Amino acid sequence: MSLPDISAERRKGRAAATNPGSRFDRLQAEAVDDGWERDEDQPPLRTEVSVERPRKVITRNSSPDVGFERSINPYRGCEHGCIYCFARPTHAYLGLSPGLDFETRLVARPEAPARLARELSATSYLPKVIAIGTNTDPYQPIEREHRIMRGILEVLSEFRHPVGIVTKGTLIERDIDILGEMAAAGLTRVGISVTTLERDLARRLEPRVPSPARRLKAIERLAKAGVEVRVMASPMVPGLTDMELERILEAARDAGAVAASWIMLRLPHEVSPLFRDWLETHYPDRAARVMARVREAHGGRDYDPEWGRRMRGQGQYAELIAARFRVAVKRLGLTHDLPPLRTDLFRVPPRPGDQLELF
Repeated sequence: MSLPDISAERRKGRAAATNPGSRFDRLQAEAVDDGWERDEDQPPLRTEVSVERPRKVITRNSSPDVGFERSINPYRGCEHGCIYCFARPTHAYLGLSPGLDFETRLVARPEAPARLARELSATSYLPKVIAIGTNTDPYQPIEREHRIMRGILEVLSEFRHPVGIVTKGTLIERDIDILGEMAAAGLTRVGISVTTLERDLARRLEPRVPSPARRLKAIERLAKAGVEVRVMASPMVPGLTDMELERILEAARDAGAVAASWIMLRLPHEVSPLFRDWLETHYPDRAARVMARVREAHGGRDYDPEWGRRMRGQGQYAELIAARFRVAVKRLGLTHDLPPLRTDLFRVPPRPGDQLELF
């Protein structure tokens, strides 16, 4: 159901202004103000968490655009609330809105660690790197209470299974004890996303994400623990953050990052109108220019879903960003490709009652 803008007071700390319907809705409704109930009379939006008991937790991916085949999502929805998040449309599969529902009505999967242990113990299982954080952030604020990611890491460490992690959340520092040991064995590395170094812009783009300076500190602490960190200058928002590319890479290098990557802003499905509304609210003077650049990079559309183009864009502007990235990475001594994580250490740990091998 489409709704009018929710008052700024009610959605304080949230990025989306509305709760639009999804492309899966059979019926579309339009809210009409009948004078009986005013939005300003309603309480502030609070984060609600429901529980899901998954039948399996390792999902398979066949996209040629990403460097992993397997992933795990401890949560559905993300309290970080990044307005540009490409994962917002996935909330529509749950019958929820990609707008404010995505930021406030979350799903936790507390049985994920136990389910993961069962899947890794299958006699037919062959280890490959598992990616975590590729859809929604495993270190979003509710992880502090639910500790699902911590449990998953404990299982992966016990099985000596390789894992790559992507996050904006500094809560990852809590798990440095596990990550440091796994990194020493060649079993893990971390990607930290830094979209901008401007605190005010970050607060609008990513309202519940730690500040850019705080994320740089997380890079430093992970690096000191021996964990290889990739800075992800992602997404590059044309006309808004693209001018910061070199500064982001340099700041991350100085903090201890050893590798870097970038992705062009992409606005699939319901993300596009949400982002355009956000632009008109926060940067009305730049909105037309930003969207013109976005369309220039995506073949005249808000989003080009074609494999090979959706992550980087196309045309002169996209090529310029890619060239700047290549020059900066070379100058700063960062790398784009890191050696593969190890899979040869994988083993199913013995359980109580198991017969141990003699040799």
